[in-house]
Amino acid sequence: MTGIHWPTAVLVIGTGLLVWLAVWLLRRNRRRGFLSEVDRATYATLHTASLASQHLGDGLTPEAAEKAGRHLLSILGAHALSLSDPGSVLSWTGTGEHHAGLALGLGDETRRTGRTVVHGASDVTCSDPNCPIRSAVTAPLVMDDLVVGTLTAWTEHPSPGLARATEEVAAWVSSQLALAELARTRTRVMEAELRALRAQISPHFIYNSLAAIASFVRTDPDRARELLIDFADFTRYALRSGGPFTTLAEELRNVERYLVLEQARFGDRLEISLLIAPEVLPVTVPYLAVQPLVENAVRHGLAGKEGVGHLEITATDRGSDAEISIEDDGVGADPRRIRTILDGAHASDSVGLGNVDARLRQVYGDEFGLVVETAEGAGTKVTFRVPKFAPGIHADA
Repeated sequence: MTGIHWPTAVLVIGTGLLVWLAVWLLRRNRRRGFLSEVDRATYATLHTASLASQHLGDGLTPEAAEKAGRHLLSILGAHALSLSDPGSVLSWTGTGEHHAGLALGLGDETRRTGRTVVHGASDVTCSDPNCPIRSAVTAPLVMDDLVVGTLTAWTEHPSPGLARATEEVAAWVSSQLALAELARTRTRVMEAELRALRAQISPHFIYNSLAAIASFVRTDPDRARELLIDFADFTRYALRSGGPFTTLAEELRNVERYLVLEQARFGDRLEISLLIAPEVLPVTVPYLAVQPLVENAVRHGLAGKEGVGHLEITATDRGSDAEISIEDDGVGADPRRIRTILDGAHASDSVGLGNVDARLRQVYGDEFGLVVETAEGAGTKVTFRVPKFAPGIHADA
C-alpha cells in the first residue's frame, strides 16, 4: 500500500483551495459589480458623457466648451481637444495649447463641407520636439443641417479608430446642443404665451372691478379701500415680470383676490366653495394656470345664468400628482366648440382656456392637458393634473 506524501497532498489541497477561492471571488464580483472590463468601460464612458451633458445645456459657449471639453477628452483618449464656433476657438483641453491658433483654420474644410477631416503632419507642424501633437481629426457640430462649430481631437498618430470616435463624439455633442436649443425655444414659447395671456386679462373685468370699487366709495369707504388693495395686488401678480412657474398656494391666493372683486360686483348671486388639500399647496404649477380658468367659469359660465351661481375649486392629492378642478353650474357650452378651442382652431374669447392647455402640455406632456366636461345648460368642469415633482421645474422666488 503506497503511503501518502503529506507535503505534496497539502500543496495540492492548498492549490485547490486557492483556485476555488479565486472562482468564488470572481463570481461574487460579477454578482455585485461589472460582468467584464467591457461593461466597466461602457459605464465609465456613459458616466463621463453624462457629466459633459450637464455643461452643454446653455449651448456652445466658451464656459460650456471648457467644462465639457475635459470630459470629452477623457472619452477620446487623445492628447488634446478643442471646440470652436465659426469665428473663434472656444476652448482647448489637454497638452500643446500653443497649437490652438491652428484649430480655426483646420476647421475651414469641415465647416464648408460638413465632413470629418484628418490632418497629418504637414498640416500640424510643431517646432517643439517634446510636443506629442503631430496630427488632428476635426468633426462638425451640426444643428438643423448647419455646421455651427467643430470638435478637433489632437494626437501623435491619427488612426481610423480615433477618426470614427471623434465623429461619434461630435454627433453626440450636436444632439446635446439641439436639445439645449429646443429647451430655449420652449422657454421662449412659454414666455410668448404668458405675454399673450397677460394681454387677454379682461378689460371688462378691470372696468367692472373699478366700477364696483367706486360704488362703495361713499357708502362703505373701508370696503372700497380693501377692494382697491385687492385689485392692486391682483394686477401686480398678473403683470409680474417673474418666471413661468409659481406655487399652487400663490396661484390660489391670487384667485381669492379675483373672486373678492367679482363678488363685490355679483353680490349674493355668486357662491364660492374651496376644498384645498394642504399638502398640495407647495406644488409647483405654471404661473397663471388657475386664475384664467376661474375667470372663464365666472365670465362664460355664471355671468349669463339667472339666479344664484355656484363655483367650486378643489385641489386634491393624487399620489405623485396634484389634481386641480374648477366646476361651475352655469350655462355650459357645446363640447365641440371647447374641443376646437383646445385644438387652437377657434378664435374664441374664452379667457385663457386654450392658452393654459397649451402651456400644461408644453411643460409636462400631452397627458397633462386640460380635461373639460361640459354640455349646454349643464355647467362646466375643468380639471388638470401636475406632477408634484418634475425635473428642472421649480417655483420662482
